[in-house]
Amino acid sequence: MCGIAGIMTADGTSPDAATLRRLGDALVHRGPDGQGRHVAGDVGLVQTRLAIIDLETGDQPIYGPSNEAVRAALVANAEIYNYIELRAGMPDVTFATGSDCEPALHLYLSLGVNFADRLRGMYAIAIHDQAEGRLVLARDPFGIKPLYYVELSGALAFASEPQALLGAGLAKREMRPESREQLLQLQFTTGRETVFEGIRRVLPGETLVVKGGRIVERRRLGALPNGGPRLETAAEALRGLDEVLRDSVEIHQRSDVPYGMFLSGGVDSSAVLAQMARLNERPVRTFTAGFTGTAAHDERQHARVVAAAAGADHQEVDFGEEDFWGLLPAIARAMDDPVADYAVLPSYKLAAAAKEAGLKVILTGEGGDEMFGGYGRYRKAMRLRLLGGGPMRARGAFEGLGILREPEGGAGKAWRAAIGAAEIAEAGNGRSALQAAQAVDCVDWLPNDLLTKLDRCLMAHGVEGRVPFLDREIANFALRLPDRLKVRRSLGKFLLREWLRSGLPASKPFSRKRGFTVPVGEWMARRHGDLGRLVAAQPGIDEICRPGAVEGLFAARGKKQEKAAWHLLFLALWHKCHILGGAPAGNVFETLAARP
Repeated sequence: MCGIAGIMTADGTSPDAATLRRLGDALVHRGPDGQGRHVAGDVGLVQTRLAIIDLETGDQPIYGPSNEAVRAALVANAEIYNYIELRAGMPDVTFATGSDCEPALHLYLSLGVNFADRLRGMYAIAIHDQAEGRLVLARDPFGIKPLYYVELSGALAFASEPQALLGAGLAKREMRPESREQLLQLQFTTGRETVFEGIRRVLPGETLVVKGGRIVERRRLGALPNGGPRLETAAEALRGLDEVLRDSVEIHQRSDVPYGMFLSGGVDSSAVLAQMARLNERPVRTFTAGFTGTAAHDERQHARVVAAAAGADHQEVDFGEEDFWGLLPAIARAMDDPVADYAVLPSYKLAAAAKEAGLKVILTGEGGDEMFGGYGRYRKAMRLRLLGGGPMRARGAFEGLGILREPEGGAGKAWRAAIGAAEIAEAGNGRSALQAAQAVDCVDWLPNDLLTKLDRCLMAHGVEGRVPFLDREIANFALRLPDRLKVRRSLGKFLLREWLRSGLPASKPFSRKRGFTVPVGEWMARRHGDLGRLVAAQPGIDEICRPGAVEGLFAARGKKQEKAAWHLLFLALWHKCHILGGAPAGNVFETLAARP
């Protein structure tokens, strides 16, 4: 896993060497094990490497073909899990490395821009095809790995993180108002546009062809199958689940370095652990976070029981109030593509613990809810409106609070437009209401909240995150399961729970799901006076909030008020780092009080 970046000029001149150097320097945390560079004609590519597979010969760029003059160069932020099978299917190819990424280059040389159709994994790939005079950018169908670009008057530039484009002087530190509103109301931003003016995402599953510094072609590879639920018995589905889950976890463990997993004790991570325990001779390394001395549900006791039943080597990580105040500025800095999801807090500290334990790879349960129908909002989407049904995310975090200067509006406002478009696009094709809701979450929520959080929190510590549930084979199996095997008796993920009943019974899979919470409201309430005043005084907050409203919000009580206050606190710190260009100056209070 790595960081990648590059430039293609419009006039054919060589990209500026100093700019390429700044791009690489900004991505060192993603790849502390080495750097590579390719400059030829109008294209320059840089890569910072986190060595996971083929530690000896897997440096990038990778060039091909190896038996004649160089035609193409590849840099990738990727794990191609089916690289062994791909290599076996290319008997006539002489491979120069043992890298999992090299087969992608040879697929491109034989299939052209359709090369990604054959890849199974997570990836952001850049290929400079010198013979065709083009740059090709590709991102995996679920959007597990990030990729961003800017279109300038004289070039197109791309990078694994927006902060690299900003730090290299290729984009301005200006917020896009529409995306800022999405962040406040939704806690993440949607679609191609990011919160930064001019910086865009390569969409999940998208392949871009660039010539002369301009995008000339776009292709899109979907993550999910079309069609309604299949007719399938519970027994058939259980056998199928066991097969696809075992296969996915097995290939996600392909690594030449030590790996472990994050264990919450919930259904998703317990299922991953159960399969890992089957497949590994040594105890699986597991990590769980908890919150001592708060009213928040603490998962550690249950996770401890689950880990013991699986024979895991278990470690508990406490995230306390001091961590909240001390780590939050650094976390906001790491989240350059902002996500105001309070799960970033324990995720960041868990990643630090994994790195300290000597691990470079972590498996997680992200995607289990989306694939198997776990969220309560899915059950709401399935019900008729007369019975309390309705669309997901119909109300924003600030609606009805009177905090923002602009009207806070309802479901038809601009902040919800992309979700509304996704609801229309993902319906039909024989899909049930449940399937459509799952697909909508996979369009934006999954890549732009959960996976962005995972990527930034782990890569800030040079640790790679892997998500076995977000595999095309699992998606093809899970999305088309009958609704009754996903939701039954008001419980989601029915089939996954049924599998765990025998796979890891200590997980108590039919216990009621307790939502994951971080006690940010408790911690903020204890210092609401100072905190409210400091947040209200920030330029990024003062310009969007009504006079006096912010201090009142931090003094108020209630879940809705707590969530809105948390969003403002996160935005204030994020704005200080990424718009004003400051660095964390200590804890939350010291950073907010520091002058730009």
